[in-house]
Amino acid sequence: MKVSIISKIAFVLVLVTLANIALMAQSIIKPRVLISTDIGGTDPDDNQSMIHLLMYANLFQIEGLVSTAFKGGSVANIQAMLDLYEQDREKLAKQDNGFPLTEKLRSITKQGARNAAPYQGFSTPTEGSNWIIGTAKKSSESPLWILVWGGLEDLAQALHDEPSIKKNIRVYWIGGPNKKWGTNAYTYIAQNHPDLWFIENNATYRGWFSDYASPDSLKGKSYYGNYIKGQGQMGVDFLNYYKGEVKMGDTPSLAYLIFGNPEDPTGESWGGSFEKIQRSARHLFKGNSSITDTVATYAILEWSFKGPELAIPKDSACFSINISGQKWPGYYLGKGIYSVRYSPKQVETGTYITESKILALNGLQGKYVAVNPWPGKPNKSDFKLGSSWYSDQVSKELFIGEYQGAQTISKHRKAFLLDWAKRWEWLK
Repeated sequence: MKVSIISKIAFVLVLVTLANIALMAQSIIKPRVLISTDIGGTDPDDNQSMIHLLMYANLFQIEGLVSTAFKGGSVANIQAMLDLYEQDREKLAKQDNGFPLTEKLRSITKQGARNAAPYQGFSTPTEGSNWIIGTAKKSSESPLWILVWGGLEDLAQALHDEPSIKKNIRVYWIGGPNKKWGTNAYTYIAQNHPDLWFIENNATYRGWFSDYASPDSLKGKSYYGNYIKGQGQMGVDFLNYYKGEVKMGDTPSLAYLIFGNPEDPTGESWGGSFEKIQRSARHLFKGNSSITDTVATYAILEWSFKGPELAIPKDSACFSINISGQKWPGYYLGKGIYSVRYSPKQVETGTYITESKILALNGLQGKYVAVNPWPGKPNKSDFKLGSSWYSDQVSKELFIGEYQGAQTISKHRKAFLLDWAKRWEWLK
């Protein structure tokens, strides 16, 4: 009789436990995510990152896929990746029913900025910037995580048009080279919205694809053959980008939400560990700079030159600066003042020359020396930031070569690549 009562009690407890587990599963809140990507541009690593995102889509509430691409990309490039996802989704859904329908993802894919922001840092609203605003203003107990894989143009436009969204969003930006191409949008945000919750990852992301201390099976050139080859349509397509070598420089923004406490950027995470910064380096030059001018890598460099007063609108692009064979537009600010911005993405001794039909602005030459670590020595022209801006850790022990903070990601490389390998198995 006692055994029977105990058994009944045990059975009830099991039912209660199972019910509680079911309720807990229903109450798990998936992070709300909006991706801004320059997929389809000059660097195909966004295609690899998009495949990774779609293979982990069951862990997130994806609320936007925005094409912010001014080097050739468009929503068509996102839609092409969704075509592959559609072919593999059935196999993924057998493992977890949380993978979103392809039609749902297509409906939230929006076209953003097709051109870099002018000097003022914003231009006109886009479908993408309006989607950011509308999504951020949704009633929700959870913040909207905006993961930026390219330029900040649509985010800057959204903040300009509706600054109240700041309280509802968290931003994780892969900077570095993207900062170089989008100095004006970055400057607008740092100057006008320093209180934004913002992770500025200029170099830490490089730990994702660094072979530093990796076993041979997980090295960038061997991972495809060991874990991806022959696995689904996304696996077939993966070979089209860097011949299958794993780069995915934007994926740390997503991995940050997979493992770790995303509300604490200083903690351990697959997407890196960061430290709070109170200023963002900026160097202003009235006229040319020289070899004696030392700047922080990833800083905003801004040259202003005097020239003729012209009857053209302010913010008109009327000259360019050529650095290492690449050109950036310079703008007329009015009253005979012209300005251009640049951001060095690496340690370097840079040289430049200006080009313009305006004689006073043609052929101006100079140099600068960019050094680590970011944000470098304090400068009176630095942007003053709020209490929730984070960036790469400065400790020398966390560098990989010249890349600051990269070891905070590379230390987890085995864990996140083997976790991804399990998902590739799902696509057999």
